Amino acid sequence: MTIHQLRIFLAVARHNSYTRAAEELRLTQPAVSAQVRELERTLDSTFFERVGRTIVLTEAGKELLAYAQKVCTLIDEARLVMEELDELKRGRVAIAAVSTAGAYVLPSLLGAFRQRHPGITISLEVANRATVQRRLLQNEVDLIVMGHPPEGVPHVAEPFLSDELVIVASPSHPLKQSKKIPVERLGKEVFIGREVGSGTRINADEFFRQQGVTLSAGMELGDNSAVKEAVAAGLGIALLSRHTIRMELALQRLVILDVKGLPLRRQWYVVHRQDKRLSRAAVAFKAFLLTSAEAIVRSAVPLADGKGTG
Repeated sequence: MTIHQLRIFLAVARHNSYTRAAEELRLTQPAVSAQVRELERTLDSTFFERVGRTIVLTEAGKELLAYAQKVCTLIDEARLVMEELDELKRGRVAIAAVSTAGAYVLPSLLGAFRQRHPGITISLEVANRATVQRRLLQNEVDLIVMGHPPEGVPHVAEPFLSDELVIVASPSHPLKQSKKIPVERLGKEVFIGREVGSGTRINADEFFRQQGVTLSAGMELGDNSAVKEAVAAGLGIALLSRHTIRMELALQRLVILDVKGLPLRRQWYVVHRQDKRLSRAAVAFKAFLLTSAEAIVRSAVPLADGKGTG
């Protein structure tokens, strides 16, 4: 039994005529009759009987009619869905992102992408670096976004957005007006850091290790918001992404200290497993990040300097 045979059967049932069905389908009448006979042979039933000069459905034909209509309708719906996917009218993308990117970088980008492709649904999980890497390793998401490409699984990682890491302090900090502050001077300050394993913490530890500076650790906090609040309260200084402090700079709740060797420049990466066959929607979102993210983020809220403002 084939879809072609079912469509021919439906046409004959619709017209109660092999000839008119053949005309609709642009087939010969013998070809239509042959396909119906083959369908009857396959299912060991008779679907039409002649009454006078017309043909009508048998009981078996009436039963098959309902199923044939359902099957052909589902086939047509499936074809429509595939066409819509191809045209990006619908689809789904699953993303996991580390906390800084997930909270401060991706929301505006997701909004811009949805304006272009409103039929595509995107799920975003914001988590710590270890969780995001695990999602990739276990193939639970299409894409991940992070500052340091993961280890332990073959992957494709492409940079899509630049970032800067700066030292921030409260507006009342005595160093806020200082210029070219030596990194060694920061060793006298209380440092508020992200949790071990976060991308920001990895950057901070590597930078101060290279500078030969040992920091006085005051707190270790699990998210950027908590770090910012602690710094604004005057409890210490911190190394944070510029993307995370736009609002605080505008409101003058934080200032950027002018430290030699800073800012640290890094990239955000969009990553997927090397063996992952991405859907059309995922391919489209990845391409969007690679081609449009920098301009959209910069135009949305220009990066303020924030040095010495109080």
